[in-house]
Amino acid sequence: MTLYASTGHLLLTPVDREAPARTPRLRELDLGERADPELDAFAQHVAETLQTPYAGVNFMGEERQFFAGLHHGPDAPRRGYPARSLPRDHGYCPHVVVRRRALALEDVRDYARFAGNAVVDGSGVRSYLGAPLTDRRGFVLGTVCAVDLVPRRWGLDGLATVKGLAAELIELVHTREDGRGAPRPIDPQGC
Repeated sequence: MTLYASTGHLLLTPVDREAPARTPRLRELDLGERADPELDAFAQHVAETLQTPYAGVNFMGEERQFFAGLHHGPDAPRRGYPARSLPRDHGYCPHVVVRRRALALEDVRDYARFAGNAVVDGSGVRSYLGAPLTDRRGFVLGTVCAVDLVPRRWGLDGLATVKGLAAELIELVHTREDGRGAPRPIDPQGC
């Protein structure tokens, strides 16, 4: 991870060297380009499980991140967040993808690297919990994540829960992939 650009400015987002290989994989899986009602429902499941106002299923491209699954709770304030698409340098999911590990931030303002992030300033996000979505080929496709507008103590239970949700979702991705590759049954009637 590069912390300083050649200009001496602090970089908040790590360099993602796997993005060029990940992008074709996302296209192959038909992920990361459009909203998906099934993934929206999964994001709602994440929010309900972790009791947060916002949750997402986020896929990381080369230039942007796309929330193919997104949940905005009915009582959550509407400040323009969450958006379906964000630049790669916004938020915390890019860090999860590059690190290839779950990330729990109890209060994002406690971390210099994250405190000045546009998501904090623009939407009031205060806590974040995310886990990588690693497919069977070893690609980290994106994240399952949950955010809150207040500091949260996620603890080991929160980390275990979000990792379990990521495993549940990657099974759904694999099931979809296997279903697309399976030959269609032959209709004995010839119809």
